[in-house]
Amino acid sequence: MVKEVGLTDFQKEVLDSDLPVLVDFWAEWCGPCRMVSPIIENLSEEYKEKIKFVKINVDKFPEIASRYGIMSIPTILIFYKGKIISQTLGSQTKTQLKNFLEEALKKI
Repeated sequence: MVKEVGLTDFQKEVLDSDLPVLVDFWAEWCGPCRMVSPIIENLSEEYKEKIKFVKINVDKFPEIASRYGIMSIPTILIFYKGKIISQTLGSQTKTQLKNFLEEALKKI
C-alpha cells in the first residue's frame, strides 16, 4: 500500500522511518505520474517487508517538493535514516523500478 503523506506526517513517515522509504512526488494532472502509480502500488506489495512506500502531491505540499529540489514529476526519492540514498526521474517500467529499488537496497 502506498500512503499519501504531507507536512504533518512527513517527518514521522519518511525521515524517522526504520525502513528505507520510497517517496513518489506526483500531481493529479501529470500523465506520466498516473502511468507509474499502479506500478508503484504493485511494487509496494512486493517489497512491503523491505521498503515503505509513500507519495506526496506536489500541488498540495509544494514546501516538501521545494525542500528536496523537485523540479519535474514524477520524481522518486529513496530515503534511509533521514537521507536521500537514491533518486530517479520520469516514468519508469516495472523492470526499471525494480532495478532502481534493488540498487538502492544495496546501499544500505
